[in-house]
Amino acid sequence: MRILITGGAGFIGSHIVETLIKHGHTPAVVDNLSSGNPKNIPAEIPLYELDICDSKKLEEAFHDFKPELVCHQAAQMSVSRSVREPAFDARVNIMGLINVLDQSVQNNVKKVVFASSGGVLYGDVFEPAKEDQPANPISPYGISKWAGEKYLEFYSKEHQLKTVALRYANVYGPRQNPHGEAGVVAIFCRNLLQSLPITVNGDGKYIRDYVHGSDVAEANRLALETDLPESFTTFNIGMGTPTDVNQLAEQVYQLCQTKARETGSDDSLPHPDHGPARAGDLRSNLVDASKAKSILGWNPRFELESGLAETVDWFAENAIQS
Repeated sequence: MRILITGGAGFIGSHIVETLIKHGHTPAVVDNLSSGNPKNIPAEIPLYELDICDSKKLEEAFHDFKPELVCHQAAQMSVSRSVREPAFDARVNIMGLINVLDQSVQNNVKKVVFASSGGVLYGDVFEPAKEDQPANPISPYGISKWAGEKYLEFYSKEHQLKTVALRYANVYGPRQNPHGEAGVVAIFCRNLLQSLPITVNGDGKYIRDYVHGSDVAEANRLALETDLPESFTTFNIGMGTPTDVNQLAEQVYQLCQTKARETGSDDSLPHPDHGPARAGDLRSNLVDASKAKSILGWNPRFELESGLAETVDWFAENAIQS
């Protein structure tokens, strides 16, 4: 199948491209490269360097590639930036999505799979939330993801476009961008491997559900390939395992300390420190992915311990600098 991946040069998107190639699909990528890297995707994969908010250029890409399926990963993905700049968040995450949906309808795309966020959609939950848990987003980022799902539902009813929302937990893994307001695992790996300090926001007792990027990519492949009876469907994609940021920091610290010894460094790495709490952060968030496992046949390969070890190895080998 011909599959267009928006945000395909980014962290999650590039894992999706890799997975789709492995399973015999023909992918192409739309990415403005604001956080993505063309080195993340094979040179032979078509790359349309454009912003999804540019409807004209997006139209040209759709007409040129003629996708059968669309996997929409491009987004403004920072909770704290959404708090500071809600208009920017809405422009990218809502208006950009509408552009993608409009082009999908006009080009007879069969299905759109959308990167939603179980990590913010349900609000504070202390037990793994199922898909029927009422939405309770508290940040503009969460609100835009919830609005995005409602637009998917509208387009599925109005235009008979099949749509799927994958509600990710906290995604981590190789190729995650450690710069700017990135995922905490990437930032911790980058800093510690350079013997730089890491800062835990607030008291660090923020419970999260961490899921590996390649497992998220596999969920996207299955959602694209599976013939679902509903015109609009939601799936949680996470492990349902609680880990607070203090625990995460300690695990990454120990792995990086071991890596430093392996490379001949005798110096102890700086221990995690605490800084101020971050606006918009939930105290606890967990998702129940049993629906994805039973309907899509999703079977994640990485537990947190093995996933973090692989991620630290990748950052050590790729030596991403500040």
